[in-house]
Amino acid sequence: MGLCHGKPITDPPNHTENVENSESNVPKLEVGTKLDSQAGKPAKIPLYSPSPLYSFFKNSPPYSTPTSTANSTPSRFFKRPFPPPSPAKHIKALLARRHGSVKPNAPSIPEGSECELGLDKSFGFSKQFDSKYELGEEVGRGHFGFTCTAKVKKGELKGQEVAVKVIPKAKMTTAIAIEDVRREVKILSALTGHKNLVQFYEAFEDQENVYIVMELCKGGELLDRILSRGGKYSEDDAKAVMVQILSVASFCHLQGVVHRDLKPENFLFTLKDENSQLKAIDFGLSDFVKPDERLNDIVGSAYYVAPEVLHRSYGTEADMWSIGVIAYILLCGSRPFWARTESGIFRAVLKADPSFDEAPWPSLSPEAKDFVKRLLNKDARKRMTAAQALCHPWIRSCQDSKIPLDILVIRLVKSYLCSSSLRKAALKALAKTLSEDQLMYLREQFNLLGPNKSDFICLQNFRTALMKYSTSAMKDSRVHDFVNMVSSLQYRKMDFEEFCAAAISVHQMEALDSWEQHAFQAYELFEKDGNRAIVIEELASELGLGPSVPVHAVLHDWIRHSDGKLSFMGFVRLLHGVSSRLVSKVQTA
Repeated sequence: MGLCHGKPITDPPNHTENVENSESNVPKLEVGTKLDSQAGKPAKIPLYSPSPLYSFFKNSPPYSTPTSTANSTPSRFFKRPFPPPSPAKHIKALLARRHGSVKPNAPSIPEGSECELGLDKSFGFSKQFDSKYELGEEVGRGHFGFTCTAKVKKGELKGQEVAVKVIPKAKMTTAIAIEDVRREVKILSALTGHKNLVQFYEAFEDQENVYIVMELCKGGELLDRILSRGGKYSEDDAKAVMVQILSVASFCHLQGVVHRDLKPENFLFTLKDENSQLKAIDFGLSDFVKPDERLNDIVGSAYYVAPEVLHRSYGTEADMWSIGVIAYILLCGSRPFWARTESGIFRAVLKADPSFDEAPWPSLSPEAKDFVKRLLNKDARKRMTAAQALCHPWIRSCQDSKIPLDILVIRLVKSYLCSSSLRKAALKALAKTLSEDQLMYLREQFNLLGPNKSDFICLQNFRTALMKYSTSAMKDSRVHDFVNMVSSLQYRKMDFEEFCAAAISVHQMEALDSWEQHAFQAYELFEKDGNRAIVIEELASELGLGPSVPVHAVLHDWIRHSDGKLSFMGFVRLLHGVSSRLVSKVQTA
């Protein structure tokens, strides 16, 4: 939805003599409502270079052969089988529908393609903008609008400069676009107060425009800082940046808000000072998401979009993927996924693995590489949350990192309480294999929930902890409603040992190199303490499988034929619980 404050509009660098000619050769960097976020300007990181450095710094090593240029296209030889269909086609259609930018002769797109006539463009904002602010120069331009400086003429901020995002109502050609603006103001006003989030002041409207007034950040974009440093940060400096990004992400995610467009251009420094504070901006694509629900609309920027967004089923984990891309760029100066076209970028995001073999990765710490890899996991369930990332050994060495409450814990505890006694025993065995580093995150979460360092927690602790960090955004994301569903804790208490079993993520454990070791060790403990002879019907009852499910087809390999006890494969599957996908597959077979 545009920029809160961008880099001043100046002539492009001297790496091209003619902007029009260069733009004809360089596709736009982003898709989504950011497709033309720098309208009239060439992309800051040209698509034809896998590194942001090569086109800007002559001494950087080239990543292509001398004959490979932006103007040359290699010969193509079509072979069978043909490559898979491009995911770009339907994505572009969805984006066109969102913007109301469908061409007159293009096929109709029923959902969201309302004609502008009859749309209600009244927001209920104050109409006294001109009496309170005097607009100054334009400092940034986005897809939907532009950003200006403004002088405050009266009130508490009289005499100060602020940033004003101006969104023309003429560009709001669909109900979706209008709702995006309405939701952006609601989210900004709800989340105001975090030190790494741009300060929102107020919103206005008149016949022509909506005006969103925010603090003015004068330090420029994170992307510009990366380029000014030769394309990458040192590990220590990268940590300082990541702590701030993770801090604001964890705050948003706890409130049930997913940003959906995290990238270096959407983080601004308040001042030009080297140690200036970093602020997240541009919540035009943000949305509310309930902890147990998924979003399905495709928005964002091509290089930073998560695989599950392209699959149209995602939550706050999509932001963590984007943060992983930012971390990769900070540490090595190049993008983890690159292609000449948007279709190629999407395909790389879906299929390719980022490289950690080329310089400077071999010289970076193992902890730094592990941190990035655990964010760039294509399985969203195995990706770290923002709170977990702040507990990672690589980040933990940074003194400024504080561990926030993690909504994932509440989600996992709810799942645990609904589990069978057999699965709870399996999870308790797995929890006993955790290392001290892994226990640190769980201990921090337990302490955030437990009042006065109590040895037990109950449902009221979850409610109290959430109220402490709550904003009005939680009403829209219905986080409190979700917590109230954990009713099994109403009349019982949970100690730290059981909390570890309840709050452990099996999917995230599977992403670790040490997973097999954990699984075998846990199975040995389970064999000693909890494993016993089980008949399939009893196991089906334990797992809550109904009579209509062909349990022998689903569970036959879970039990050892020799003694009727749970096999190792059955134990691992039990840790996850019965897959509804597997059951439905068996039912339809």
